[in-house]
Amino acid sequence: MPRHLPATPRLVAILAIALLCPAFAATDPPEGPGDDDYELHRLFVDTLDQVERNYVKDVTRRELIEAAIRGVLRELDPYSNYIPPKDLGEFKDAVDSQFGGIGIQISTEKGFLEVVSPLPETPAQRAGILAGDRIVEIDGESTEGLDVHQAARRLKGEQGTEVTLTILHRGSTEREKVVITREVIQVRTVLGAHRSDDGRWDYLLDPDKKIGYIQVSAFSHKTAEELREALTELKKGDLRGLILDLRFNPGGLLRSAIEVSDLFVADGRIVSTKGKEGDSTERSWEAHKANTFDGFPMAVLVNRYSASAAEIVSACLQDHKRAVVVGERTWGKGSVQNVIPLEHGRSALKLTTANYYRPNGKSIHRFPGAEETDDWGVVPDKQFERKLNDREMLALMRYRNRRDVRRPMLPQGAEKSRAGDAPAEASEAAEPASDLPDPTADESREPGRSNGDASEQPDSEQFVDVQLQMALDYLNQSLARAE
Repeated sequence: MPRHLPATPRLVAILAIALLCPAFAATDPPEGPGDDDYELHRLFVDTLDQVERNYVKDVTRRELIEAAIRGVLRELDPYSNYIPPKDLGEFKDAVDSQFGGIGIQISTEKGFLEVVSPLPETPAQRAGILAGDRIVEIDGESTEGLDVHQAARRLKGEQGTEVTLTILHRGSTEREKVVITREVIQVRTVLGAHRSDDGRWDYLLDPDKKIGYIQVSAFSHKTAEELREALTELKKGDLRGLILDLRFNPGGLLRSAIEVSDLFVADGRIVSTKGKEGDSTERSWEAHKANTFDGFPMAVLVNRYSASAAEIVSACLQDHKRAVVVGERTWGKGSVQNVIPLEHGRSALKLTTANYYRPNGKSIHRFPGAEETDDWGVVPDKQFERKLNDREMLALMRYRNRRDVRRPMLPQGAEKSRAGDAPAEASEAAEPASDLPDPTADESREPGRSNGDASEQPDSEQFVDVQLQMALDYLNQSLARAE
């Protein structure tokens, strides 16, 4: 616990300045300080003084100081945050891809609480939460004005407890209440084309042409290790082409993005970072030839929800011409956040300190006021851009939700049930059990196609992932030319 000083309002205010402005408090004041600086500091001190003396309700010193810190950071960007002591453990759990909650990535960049992506195999995904959903209430309380960490604190909790969300789906004006039971979320970030009978991921999308498919849902400490295992399995089966799906990937650790890029690129720059103007500090990371997976064509799938580390990887592979990028322009989150310990490690400051730059030297970050014609994010290669409308995006997300839900294994010798006779656990998915794709049916369908969303399309039609199909067409053409 911090040591308490005598309860004089002026001293409390000065303490606040010491926390927010360490250089001002820890060094001797310069000779002849500028009047502007002095007046601004005085304004801050007097404001805290007045609040503590005269505000109608009692407010603790920590509440005042933390509110002041949050106010400062709110003026910077959506990615700089203060992490108080009560949230620090959850923050570390999230970095390690293990935490107690419902399993969603969220953002407040657009002024409201929005789902960036539900994590695969989590309660949120099974409950039908989709990327782009707006969360307007949590347990009956409005989310207006919440930052990301405040919202995450409400969403997370002990395993087995329930949380009620009020949701606005994309394109809908009607609110929907969803009750979700929290679990310990242990997230696997590398997923495959479909599940085998034992529930494991099968990474081979087209067995005849030896085309693999790997989806990376986020970049955590274990992502590169999981990806290396999947690639090794595919190489044993004579892999001839690969689709790396980074759609809906909100990012993660810089180190993980570098390690993943290094799996595919033998030499050259992967990414570099630069600080603020006038700061000569620049860092760059280079690829290493050892243990590189090459010798086969690649396509990388991205969309408007691919951000941060996902953009680093797709930009690196595009600039080195290791892969074509297919889909739509990415989010444009190319800033570096350093986690700075405060209070001897009891709290932390997540502060934007630099921006990412792709190998060609262009910035990934979309700054406020940026135009569509400006350089930011990752733009698909020519002839490979295909933006989905809201209806297509919704159908894709529902299909992926159903694909990613792990069905319970049937007893040995039992006949595989049709989709309409799905076990009770499977019926907890976003759609009715009768609407789930039948894994035993239509084995002759084209790769990248599956049974459709009955609420979106007639039963006689099949859902078509048009972006995935573009990637497959490219690989098929590349393999045909090689032959």
